[in-house]
Amino acid sequence: MAKYLPLFPLSVVVYPGEKLNLHIFEPRYKQLVLDCIENEKTFGIPTFIQNSVGLYGTEIEILQVEKTHANGEMDIRTKGISVFKIDRFDKMAPGRLYAGGEVETFETDYQDDIVTKLKIKDLLQKLYSSLGLDKLFTDLLEDFKSFDIAHHLGLNTEQEYTLLQMQTEVERQEAILQHLQQVVPIIEATEQLKDLVKQNGHFKNLTPPNF
Repeated sequence: MAKYLPLFPLSVVVYPGEKLNLHIFEPRYKQLVLDCIENEKTFGIPTFIQNSVGLYGTEIEILQVEKTHANGEMDIRTKGISVFKIDRFDKMAPGRLYAGGEVETFETDYQDDIVTKLKIKDLLQKLYSSLGLDKLFTDLLEDFKSFDIAHHLGLNTEQEYTLLQMQTEVERQEAILQHLQQVVPIIEATEQLKDLVKQNGHFKNLTPPNF
């Protein structure tokens, strides 16, 4: 669906369903937030990546203004709604201080593949166990979708941004599985190396080979 959104570029990737707390201090973004509240409208956070505003981002709804400071700065609670692609970017929306743009929003596909999901769950358990993050594993994996775990996979910003652009859950699952299949053996090998280093200098009870 095409629409015009106020835009708030940031050097982060925000996913649909994700909650994000923001401190608003620049005059242009204070204006953006006040406009959205007054008109009960959403805004967009396109990812600022490689020194430019990326074409993809997430439509954001304001849940609550947590605090308004004496100087007009605000602390707000927000939530991601849907992914969009920018068709036209305006550095300044008409008559406003902030950016804006014509965007096309996408319905988020959450139809997953159960076999791939189980493989991801198994690898995540191994990853978090190796890192001593078992509680994080328990908290995340009651019933998860790709966007729920995306910030907890050790992806860099470019990889997270690539994941945002994938329009089906199955495609996102495959990308996550491939990443974990590469990363988990490295982490496990690193933990084994730590154990070996700790053993140096200790008395060892070794059985010599028969020859």
